[in-house]
Amino acid sequence: MRSPLAVLVGPPGAGKSSVAEILAARTGTTARDTDQDIVRLTGRSIGQIFAEQGEPGFRCLEHEVVSAAVREHSGVLALGGGAVVHPGTREVLRGLPVVFLDTGLSDAEQRLRGNDSRPLLREDFSRRWLTLMAERRPLYLSVARVVVSTQGRTPQQVASAVHSELIGTAVGAMS
Repeated sequence: MRSPLAVLVGPPGAGKSSVAEILAARTGTTARDTDQDIVRLTGRSIGQIFAEQGEPGFRCLEHEVVSAAVREHSGVLALGGGAVVHPGTREVLRGLPVVFLDTGLSDAEQRLRGNDSRPLLREDFSRRWLTLMAERRPLYLSVARVVVSTQGRTPQQVASAVHSELIGTAVGAMS
């Protein structure tokens, strides 16, 4: 059975997709983004799916896509910010090398400025992002093997930190 080299989770604006690409290049593997998988599979944007099916419908679809990606992909996997909300997804992530990319509001705002493709953050970004983080932080922590702060770091610096943490964790597990 295949298993991803790393699974990146975290809030919108943490840089999961960018870090996944850099980390994959550094480790000689490929990156896969489950949000892109959803768009490719359905032919619709995440916003359209939310509008048509609501968040519960989207989370069920996302769970199926994440489950397939975990089974099929041996590289670096970047999950959507809310993927951990689905209990089945958290179960699928159990025992995998999951990295929580922890970021703060200011960095998230800077990274997402002008991007209205996040259906849950379109209105009152700061308040909504803080609310989502308060709800999701325990979920991110529950699935994470390691936590890497992205605060004030470039995607390259974050990828280096993730790489170091995963190597340290793998070496520690082998001892």
